[in-house]
Amino acid sequence: MSLHVVEHPLANKILTDLRDETTKASRFRELGKQLTYFLLIEATRGLKTKPRNVRTPLAEFDGTDLGQSVVVVPILRAGLTMLQPAVEMLQDVSVGYIGMERDETTAVARTYYCKLPNLNDKFVIVLDPMLATGRSAESALEMVMEHEPDKVAMVSMIASPEGIRRLENSFTNIPIYTAAVDERINEHRFIVPGFGDFGDRAYGTD
Repeated sequence: MSLHVVEHPLANKILTDLRDETTKASRFRELGKQLTYFLLIEATRGLKTKPRNVRTPLAEFDGTDLGQSVVVVPILRAGLTMLQPAVEMLQDVSVGYIGMERDETTAVARTYYCKLPNLNDKFVIVLDPMLATGRSAESALEMVMEHEPDKVAMVSMIASPEGIRRLENSFTNIPIYTAAVDERINEHRFIVPGFGDFGDRAYGTD
């Protein structure tokens, strides 16, 4: 398990605007989309490539193309806010969905939906805006790993030390990409300072 914290002035500004409690739902979703681009660029840095020759208006050019199929798997519902950037950047990407619901008393994640394409030998990116307790991410990653992908990455906008430790203890070869490691989880199992409830803020249901 390796942790990659994306450091960039623009990403930090976006993250600050996301944290602001006065940010409205439509703007919140747009900011989440923008931050996801930064994270996906880092998460896909190790993608396999293959040669591709094209002709520019002036000459032949020996370039590259992607040499590996990519699957993105958002954890519903908050993970859906990160899906559009992935589909836009990775044009031939396949999409799977895992629906996880957290019991607010026990913080235990329950799977209510799982639909995955063929993951064998694929590069799989699991999307969830917040890695809090890590229970939902752990369950989702376990389901993904059952299908023998070539490589798996966990992408979250923010993460808690507790969530990171959980994944580090459960998996040895799945990197985490995030824009910030926050202080802690509070008694209600929310990340502090965090965003609040990401799904509620993104969809205006708080």
